[in-house]
Amino acid sequence: MKRLLLCTDLDRTLLPNGIEPESPGARACFDRVARRHDVALAYVSGRSRALVEQAMAEFDLPRPQFVISDVGSTIYRIDPAAWQRWEAWDGSIGADWQGLSCGDLRRLLGALPGLNPQEEVKQNRHKLSYYADPEVDADALLDGMRTRLEADGIKANLVWSMEMPGRRGLLDILPSSAGKLQAIRFLMLRSGFGLRNTLFAGDSGNDLDVMLSEIPSVLVANADAPTKEQAAKAQNDALYVATGGYLGMNGNYSAGIIEGIAHFWPEIDAWLRGPGREG
Repeated sequence: MKRLLLCTDLDRTLLPNGIEPESPGARACFDRVARRHDVALAYVSGRSRALVEQAMAEFDLPRPQFVISDVGSTIYRIDPAAWQRWEAWDGSIGADWQGLSCGDLRRLLGALPGLNPQEEVKQNRHKLSYYADPEVDADALLDGMRTRLEADGIKANLVWSMEMPGRRGLLDILPSSAGKLQAIRFLMLRSGFGLRNTLFAGDSGNDLDVMLSEIPSVLVANADAPTKEQAAKAQNDALYVATGGYLGMNGNYSAGIIEGIAHFWPEIDAWLRGPGREG
């Protein structure tokens, strides 16, 4: 069996930090899969490195081989001793901002009506993040932001999602070449993984670029309604929507990831259902 690349979002996908219940034993099942010798694990998150490490400690997550953080604007290779930032990725996306950093771009934009900068721990070299007022018109906001950035010669990828709970808008400004989808494609290319042996799991709007792409993906059952609606409209054969029932689990969080793994990778489905559990 070929080596497999298992990519998963963290919050409300692998991490059971939403309002829906987690299936007992689901994370332990995920842990067994992630520790197989033929599985390379990648966490793909909007979190910074510090917040990814915090989640790993809090939820006792398996150590990954890769971390794509800051909504796809930073990639790390993980070995037993250290996190190594993938500088080639930084170099490939930096030109979109004309060499500017997050702080430079924030000063260039100045004060923005309806937007407040997120905490410093949530900013990074190539990620500028804001909270948006709940009543803001997201489409108008994004159109205005694109116009302003283009006028300054900045090529940007604007990633919009909603905070749960609270319903504040979340806006991430990235280089146009950055994002979860682009970072996963870079990782696949540089590490020798193809579509047949790659899987992504997510739950929300900022995962849609991957889930609506050619990359095999699973949408966990606890995903928010707008994301489920967009996924249904897309009718993408590469996207599986978890519904629960697999091995008696409910499809939420890690149970949904396991359900998707079983759907796309029959060898692991057979392993999960069979008497042997050694990877």
